[in-house]
Amino acid sequence: MTQSLASLTKERHVMRFAKTKALLGGTALLGLALLTPSASAAPTPPATADFTGTADVAGCSGSLIRMPGSADDDRALVLTNGHCYEGARPVPGEVLVDQPSHRLFNLLDRAGNTAAQVHASKALYVTLTGTDIALYQIDDTYRALKRDHGVTPLTVSDRRPARDTAIRVVSGSLKKEFSCRIDRFAYRVLETANVTEDVVRYTPECDTGHGTSGSPVLADGKIVAINNTSNHDGGRCTLDNPCEMARDGSISVHRGTGYATPTYWLPGCTAPGNRLDLNRAGCLLPRPDPRRTANAG
Repeated sequence: MTQSLASLTKERHVMRFAKTKALLGGTALLGLALLTPSASAAPTPPATADFTGTADVAGCSGSLIRMPGSADDDRALVLTNGHCYEGARPVPGEVLVDQPSHRLFNLLDRAGNTAAQVHASKALYVTLTGTDIALYQIDDTYRALKRDHGVTPLTVSDRRPARDTAIRVVSGSLKKEFSCRIDRFAYRVLETANVTEDVVRYTPECDTGHGTSGSPVLADGKIVAINNTSNHDGGRCTLDNPCEMARDGSISVHRGTGYATPTYWLPGCTAPGNRLDLNRAGCLLPRPDPRRTANAG
């Protein structure tokens, strides 16, 4: 799903403004401000990328994560996109929980070298409905990973990030880091039949592409979202060409723009012991549909 137009920032801005007049005639826009680049300067990228806590997930990227309330002796978690799930891709409206998995993850050190190879014990949660996440549990604890491999996790923030926040998108698959800001939040992002909600839209400097799916999006060292898609060639709501839908139902297309699904929902659905609890008060993650489960049985 993750595709991006590798073009110059200037060219991208010109194309957006050129499209404005044409789109006003037939397609309602989120507003002219949506097509206007952020006035804030892009954050200066670090001299050396830091891959601490990231993972290479067989063609996708991911991260070794912990929740704010995780303990050192909890079994560790790995996060990537739902569309990177190794099984049958969930259809719209479908939520998978506690699926058997023996998926291999390469956990990286600060320099991007493989520090440890670990296998999933199960896929705790997978969906492309409302969000785009696959959350895995592995047998190793955080304490064991640090002791045996020097690997440390990234913490998932329980707060929704703010617009204009400086962010880093760190791809363990490409061994590449992108620095930009949160341009704004899209009410809905549509890609084929999949709909994600409250989606982070990047400023143009984060020119992500193939292999960056599932990359952690970091602000002040914590995960605030995971990279999941971008509009590659200006298509409208198709595969690799997502579109945005505003609250009034109007659709807009932003060629070359990248998006990330927020992760602040996760801590609210995680009980002590890194146990997923979708019935927990305040949990915002979609739940499995009992009717779908019954039909599958």
